[in-house]
Amino acid sequence: MEIVLVLTIAVVVFALAFDFINGFHDTANAIATSVSTRALKPRTAVYMAAVMNFIGALTFTGVAKTISKDIVDPFMLEKGSVVILAALIAAIAWNLITWYYGIPSSSSHALIGSIAGAAISAAGFGILNYSGFLKIMEALILSPFIAIAGGFLFMLLFKVLLKNRNLFKANKRIRYMQIGTAALQSFTHGTNDAQKAMGIITMALIAANLQTGDDIQLWVRIAAATAMGLGTSIGGYKIIKTVGGKIMKIRPVNGIAADLNSAIIIFGATLIHLPVSTTHVISSSIMGVGSAQRVKGVKWGVAKKIVMTWIITLPISAALAAIVYQILNLFF
Repeated sequence: MEIVLVLTIAVVVFALAFDFINGFHDTANAIATSVSTRALKPRTAVYMAAVMNFIGALTFTGVAKTISKDIVDPFMLEKGSVVILAALIAAIAWNLITWYYGIPSSSSHALIGSIAGAAISAAGFGILNYSGFLKIMEALILSPFIAIAGGFLFMLLFKVLLKNRNLFKANKRIRYMQIGTAALQSFTHGTNDAQKAMGIITMALIAANLQTGDDIQLWVRIAAATAMGLGTSIGGYKIIKTVGGKIMKIRPVNGIAADLNSAIIIFGATLIHLPVSTTHVISSSIMGVGSAQRVKGVKWGVAKKIVMTWIITLPISAALAAIVYQILNLFF
């Protein structure tokens, strides 16, 4: 079997492993508020999220195309399969480290940083598609700030709407509504996050001359959607604990405000074919909601820890990928 084919198969396996890990790492964020408010039991929430993630992953392909061509051009990579494999190994390693410690870091940052780091290690800084890379970075950086502002405004709106309502009765109804918003948020997560693995596999197929365009093949879409759905079904209870309770004490009205805001932002990014960090968006939405209710109610120490992880993820994953590429380059 030719070495290129072996590397391509390895990339597909590792890409699906990344999607599987993403399922239990990032999807926990999508259901954290509904679990913490007891709108859903953890097991029910996880299974619902798995199904909605699968459906979402099959529905769109725009983000996958962005990942496959806007960071680096696969046709320009001399050892494209090795670069992509190194990026996946680094991203998976960082995801597992942060999952083990219950830190809601960004799988998107880890993957994009790893692709850039491995490509630069292979061919220098000139290999990056700077217009596309900067566009992606803008989306990743701006989306948390938009989420904070949106969460703040959503919470103000709910405070006005529920001003003269019996809070106990309102919370009971909102818990039922939160089941719907948690499902919607899981669906939007699938429309954005699952496509990153699809884009990676497509890059590998192009680099190996197994396809010439950037269309996402049906088997790639089904495989990535299945991997994320299976990963989600395992659940990520450590991340749920951090996002659902350690940032602020979440009540049903806070949860629905944060869920709706997050779903709108993530789906909006999907429609314009931009990858965003669902972790960033959801955590930032909760911070915005908490600020609207009571600034001191947000546990800013935990929020600071999360933000620091966001900041360090991209450079660390890029450095890891660069090192992994140099090691793999000794053998391939």
